[in-house]
Amino acid sequence: MRATFVTAKRTTQSVQGSARSKGRVAGGVDVRIGIDLGGTKIEVIALDSDGKELLRRRVATPRVFEESIAAIAGLVRDTEAELGHEGTVGVGIPGVLSPATGLVKNANSTWLNGQELDRALSQALSREVRLQNDANCFCLSEATDGAAKEASLVFGVILGTGVGGAIVWDRKVWTGKNANGGEWGHNPLPWPTDDERPGPACFCGRRGCNETYLAGPSLERTYQEAGGEARSATDIARLADSGDVRASEVLEHYMHRLARALANIVNVLDPDVVVLGGGVSNIQRLYERVPELWDQFVFSDRVDTQLVQARHGDSSGVRGAAWLWPETKDR
Repeated sequence: MRATFVTAKRTTQSVQGSARSKGRVAGGVDVRIGIDLGGTKIEVIALDSDGKELLRRRVATPRVFEESIAAIAGLVRDTEAELGHEGTVGVGIPGVLSPATGLVKNANSTWLNGQELDRALSQALSREVRLQNDANCFCLSEATDGAAKEASLVFGVILGTGVGGAIVWDRKVWTGKNANGGEWGHNPLPWPTDDERPGPACFCGRRGCNETYLAGPSLERTYQEAGGEARSATDIARLADSGDVRASEVLEHYMHRLARALANIVNVLDPDVVVLGGGVSNIQRLYERVPELWDQFVFSDRVDTQLVQARHGDSSGVRGAAWLWPETKDR
């Protein structure tokens, strides 16, 4: 197997001039620039070859395609001006580029859908740009210099307002033939109990998807359905830790569902490490209890896969975008 990257080829000669070094700071340190294109903010980071953060900035995301391109280009140029050199550029997006059309699809930032984002960024920055889904960037970050940096095969999970997944093998993103690698949020919850059928309706048009059970709002909804007041997922976990019976039962039920869903991944992919990110990943009880529960569903006499929390937290997406360039190149 070989990982694939979506790249935007450089179309014109760089106009930065000889005053700016190409991809290295003084002393010969390679620099990688990462962009996290989110629905509310665009963040830029610059990393050196050891993953040390050199600079980070963010601006509000314009909800117009052309203005988003201009904002990204402005962040990159300002970063390079401040550091005094050019860097490689990787961008994490809340969707994917369709292999069939080359256009963005499945982005919850809907103004990106149907657009040639790679071509537009290439033209705006006059260079090659690498793009990946933001969950892929998260997983790449943790596999490169995060919680799974010693692992060969990593499955990354984002448990936030939705559920995302990604596969990184030997520090390369596995996107798959349909740019769908790691997409487990819209698989059905495995081994459902009678009261879990047919499952909640999902925005994808089906019922009982993993996302409808495992996203943060799903845990919160389950707690309210059990008679509790509106609480965040982390608040529910704190109540459970303090001995609240209702919260403990709801959280145990959630962890059982998560264990089943991840056991399905272990049975198919058999990763060295599963790394969790997103708001729900801050619930510390998950890392002991879920591996205890998934043993009964994994088709093996012993399960050595580790379940760990993301080391870089909310920074993993933008760091992973920078690491889309595992190497730098003279440009």
